[in-house]
Amino acid sequence: MELQKYFSKFLLKQRKRKLTERDYFLCTELHKMLGAEVQNLALYREAFSLKSSSKNQSNSNYERLEFLGDSVLGTVISCHLFQTYPQANEGYLTQMKSKIVNRKNLNKLGEDLKLTDLLQKQTSVALGENISGNLFEALIGAVYLDFQYDTCRKIILEKLLTPTEINKLENKIVSYKGLILEWSQKKKVNIKYETCEEIQANKTIVFRCHVWLGDEKIANATETSKKKAEEKAAQRAFYILNKKENILGNSKTL
Repeated sequence: MELQKYFSKFLLKQRKRKLTERDYFLCTELHKMLGAEVQNLALYREAFSLKSSSKNQSNSNYERLEFLGDSVLGTVISCHLFQTYPQANEGYLTQMKSKIVNRKNLNKLGEDLKLTDLLQKQTSVALGENISGNLFEALIGAVYLDFQYDTCRKIILEKLLTPTEINKLENKIVSYKGLILEWSQKKKVNIKYETCEEIQANKTIVFRCHVWLGDEKIANATETSKKKAEEKAAQRAFYILNKKENILGNSKTL
């Protein structure tokens, strides 16, 4: 066994000597991040490659691994929640999973890990706002193919998204709009969102959303997109309603 470990370390050192400076950096950072030596470096090169617009360059990029990582992460988190909360109903488990795998949280995880630093080709083009979350899922896809499910699960829950971090999300509100909808259905009251475009003085187009509770307009907000405007208005409506109705207290689903 000791001899096997010696040869494994020896071969690893030999392999690292042959790596380019960029590959060596990638290997080193991944080892610190995952707590394991990667086996198939090509997977991680792909996980941190952007889509190329040039016909002369390889079109291999993170998107396929992102697709795979999304499914693997969903399975790992679903199993973890099922085992961690044996008394929780389906609604609570679904809500908890949504808090963990929603785009905003995945973006934060990717940003905390500084995954954009691992991109294979630095670009002057502005990266999309969800790039960190996309790379996080691509990383999981690569880890799954490199180590298979059991080790991948261990890496996710011990290194990338620990139970401690998951527990912090238990009382976090991900969607105020969803929370108000759940409350309105329980209370059998009608919540309506009315959104329209507005042109500001500098000719910028924004979206204004009004939240109606029955016949009463209770909150409004403007944002750069319809979705953002509705969520922001819902957040304001939540604070108003929560003072009167204690929405958080009424939304327990355990």
